[in-house]
Amino acid sequence: MTALTLLAAGAAPAHLDPVKLFLDADIVVQVVMAGLLLASVWVWTIIVSFSVRVGRAERRCRQYEEGFWAAKDMEAYQAERADEAIPSSRVVGAALGEWRRSLALKQLDREGTRQRLAAQMGSVVEQESDALGSRLNFLATVGSAAPFVGLFGTVWGIMNSFFQIGQQQNSSLAVVAPGISEALFATAIGLFAAIPAVIAYNRFSNSVNNFEARLQRFADRFHATLSRELEAQ
Repeated sequence: MTALTLLAAGAAPAHLDPVKLFLDADIVVQVVMAGLLLASVWVWTIIVSFSVRVGRAERRCRQYEEGFWAAKDMEAYQAERADEAIPSSRVVGAALGEWRRSLALKQLDREGTRQRLAAQMGSVVEQESDALGSRLNFLATVGSAAPFVGLFGTVWGIMNSFFQIGQQQNSSLAVVAPGISEALFATAIGLFAAIPAVIAYNRFSNSVNNFEARLQRFADRFHATLSRELEAQ
């Protein structure tokens, strides 16, 4: 039993040491690894911050809209919440501003007013959606470019390994394996950065689209309310 245990222990492979792989790599491969690691850190920063941001925006919009439709005086409600950073509030503010300017005209153009109200609210909806998804382009860039950057480090490391073979006139596995391991580690880091970025980009893009659609539905409903008011003028 003891002999088998010793034999198994002797046959057990040594674990890879990422730090040693990084330190032993060529300077070009080290630069590639460092860049990919920084990109990965930034990707996770965006993932966490966006999750918090979109959750807060949806919660504030939901609370605002519930209070807005329940309010007896919508303009007074909006005046109380105008200073708060709420996308729905900005939509209402833009619509009410255009509403007042249109009513102040000497001759009221109902159809023109409806079109201007729709344009104002649609513009704010797009601005809010663009602001919410402003950092998602970085996720898309990392998701598409990181594997190729890691592959560049791998190719460079393998080229360096073959150069060492030529220098030492020795093609044994002991000479080639360390350099190839370091080179392949660059590709692994590239995938480590790219996979979360791609998943997060797809999921967050859907979240932005859903948020924009919800905000547009609110704008359409308020536009219908103002249109009815316009008929009474």
